[in-house]
Amino acid sequence: MIFTCVTFVFFTILVAVISYVKTKGDDQTTADGYFLAGRGLPGIVIAGSLLLTNLSAEQLVGTNGQTWAIGMSPMAFEVMAATALIVLALFAAPRYLKSGITTIPQLLGERYDRPTKLWFSIAYIILYLFVQIPVILYSGSLVFENIFNLSGTLGITKFQSIVILCILITIIGSIYAIFGGLKAVAVSDTINGVGLLIGGLMIPFLALNVLGHASGSDSGVAIMDGVRYLIHNHADMLNSIAPAQSEAPAVPWPTVFLGLVFLGFQSWCTHQSFIQRVLAAENLKEAQKGALYCAFLKILGFMFLALPGVIAYAIFNIEGTQVSMMDDAYPALITRVVPQPVMGFFAAVMFGAILSSFNSVLNSVNTMFTMDIYKEFINKNASDKKLVSVGKNIGIVFAIFSMIVGPMVYFFPAGLKTFLDSFVMLVGLPVLSGVFGGFFFNCLPKYSARFIMVFHIICYGGFMLLSPSYSLFGGNEGTMHYLYAVSVLWPLEMLIMYLMHRHNKRKGAEVWVQEDVGAVDLTPWKYRNIVSVIVIVCVVLVYLAFSPLGIGA
Repeated sequence: MIFTCVTFVFFTILVAVISYVKTKGDDQTTADGYFLAGRGLPGIVIAGSLLLTNLSAEQLVGTNGQTWAIGMSPMAFEVMAATALIVLALFAAPRYLKSGITTIPQLLGERYDRPTKLWFSIAYIILYLFVQIPVILYSGSLVFENIFNLSGTLGITKFQSIVILCILITIIGSIYAIFGGLKAVAVSDTINGVGLLIGGLMIPFLALNVLGHASGSDSGVAIMDGVRYLIHNHADMLNSIAPAQSEAPAVPWPTVFLGLVFLGFQSWCTHQSFIQRVLAAENLKEAQKGALYCAFLKILGFMFLALPGVIAYAIFNIEGTQVSMMDDAYPALITRVVPQPVMGFFAAVMFGAILSSFNSVLNSVNTMFTMDIYKEFINKNASDKKLVSVGKNIGIVFAIFSMIVGPMVYFFPAGLKTFLDSFVMLVGLPVLSGVFGGFFFNCLPKYSARFIMVFHIICYGGFMLLSPSYSLFGGNEGTMHYLYAVSVLWPLEMLIMYLMHRHNKRKGAEVWVQEDVGAVDLTPWKYRNIVSVIVIVCVVLVYLAFSPLGIGA
């Protein structure tokens, strides 16, 4: 345990030192310097920061917990994200950089009006503070509780341990987000991203080796024996194609091409904490490189975000030690398969992933409050120095609030990933409609995005409250998957916006034309199209492998 703690502290401090050295000469006194890293991020840093912003303990714990429970269908969240990153690179990024925006609500304000900007800023801040950041804090605390057994060491309850860990993560993470700005967050993300790929990809191989020995192999290295056992005995768990009437956390196969794709557009093309990395690119070429590099990383992600859950099921089944909750499966696997000499390194990698997501979302919520609410509605004449000061102060307030709310997620037993993904669409989908609809239709009335938000919250909120059964449509008695609601609502909302556009156009409304503010060079990456095709081919190949046509037979 002492060696584990020492190596953990060493790697954690190493990342902090490198981040400090890389950013100590940067100008943090201007709004662009603090909130957008001076608009100077290269593609490789954008890719690493995008990956780590998305990937945290709620992904590692949540998705692997889902695959432990129902098989490989949740891998769709990772693999299909690559298609959304193509849309980000080819469609969204050029338009965002053309406008020179700092936040997504700012874009909505320019496209529609000031009330729209205020509405969406408040909605996003509430979503981040009450859902996303608390889930990140809780899931990170859960992992560390299981790795270090803090409750047993200190003689306290598991919930008390989670409270202590939430406080520690908040304090350390806030130092990056509040005092380092976006550049410090992005640099630490890149370093942690390398560590996460090494540590994360290590897990399935270690787990397969343990599975091979547990199944009776006497080979020194039993990885292939573990693979054979898994395919021969649990091929059904390796099938990523779930029935159309599946309940969450499974992903019904029709929604993979509809609701899940729309959720991907929302996450990767309009989510402030992701988009802020692209907005900070030094030019369009680097933004497109970053998005497409990240697409390959997301395809590879099923190796450490989905497959370990299935291997855990097989190991625990042989040993008779199955856990009782989805969110306990991955931490239990880690303590079972990771050798003690490398446990500290893996813990540091996990900690980096947790900090990266926490830092990124906290930085984004600070940015939206400062730039979209304070500067727009409280102090229009605020200097850059004042804006940076406000961003830091409000960041401290938000961090303390999140630290209080985070432990409360302990009382949601349905699973971290389902909890987060289903609730984020309450606000996320209207943002997607407002942004994409604004680009597609140039004669929309000023109130259209606000109307869509109210319409969506009523319809989707009603769906979540009523939890309709498949039996309404002649199916089983299971609860209908939330991705079906997303599959229907987004096309419907886009249709409503199209009808508003046509009606307004007939009345002779002014045509909206996006202006190029000259923020960065908009010359595209010349290999963007061929790389996008390669990404799509890789997605298809992975799905074929984990299907009844491959090892999921």
